[in-house]
Amino acid sequence: MHPTPQRFHFISGLPRSGSTLLAAILRQNPRFHAGMTSPVASLFNNMLHQFAAGSEFSSAVTVEQRRRLVRGLFDAYYADQAHRDVIFDTSRMWCAKLPMLLDQFPDAKVIACVRNVAWIMDSIERRFRSNPYELTSLFVDDIERNTVYSRVDTLAQRNRLVGYAWASLKEAFYGEHADRMLLVDYDLLAQAPNKVLPLIYQFIGEQVFEHDFEHVDYSADEFDAQLGVRGLHTVRPQVRLETRQTILPPDLFEQYSKLSFWTDTTASRSNVITMKSAV
Repeated sequence: MHPTPQRFHFISGLPRSGSTLLAAILRQNPRFHAGMTSPVASLFNNMLHQFAAGSEFSSAVTVEQRRRLVRGLFDAYYADQAHRDVIFDTSRMWCAKLPMLLDQFPDAKVIACVRNVAWIMDSIERRFRSNPYELTSLFVDDIERNTVYSRVDTLAQRNRLVGYAWASLKEAFYGEHADRMLLVDYDLLAQAPNKVLPLIYQFIGEQVFEHDFEHVDYSADEFDAQLGVRGLHTVRPQVRLETRQTILPPDLFEQYSKLSFWTDTTASRSNVITMKSAV
């Protein structure tokens, strides 16, 4: 009797929207492996440049060889997790790479974490201000990091931390593979994890596991220190929704509050967890 093949699913979406929290919860299930952003998506992108059109090896590597190389990347990276039934790989890049993911893993699902973009900017700005003696690598020079306006506008650019993730999510939300996605709002996950997690299990076709939302543990101190933004991936033990006043100027907060396109699903086949479905 052959063992059940290992299954891959993916966590993607917007930064500061609960992807690390979700991974920290999912990894409580001994059958699952999940964590913060892995290097697999970046490794895939770098590999693609080596055999894409115009490269030295483009004519030497067939499509089937490319498929095997990419699958080998996943298998090699997760070889030490062979005892897990389900692997969740996390990257904001995956929303822009759905055709490849579903060619490699036809049964894969994508959990996309979302949040009001104004609160994403607020969260990053808070981390920046909590490290006043550090020059975070999120910004390349003093022009970008000068004020809250330059910092937020920089993050929102289409090739930067928030803007790229937002554009990738929007591409997937309206794309041909939208039905393979489940959007999870951070506020709902933090407010009602006991309602949201069963819906995620249902979406990926797995038996529900009883998670402990009072003792969630995850941190990546060395990774955050390299970014110059300490505490960026530290998860609090208790899953709670904390309310607070924004530290963004009112005009910035209003501007970025208007970007939650996923609240209107009329032109998308994506699955979205709403307050009504989480009740």
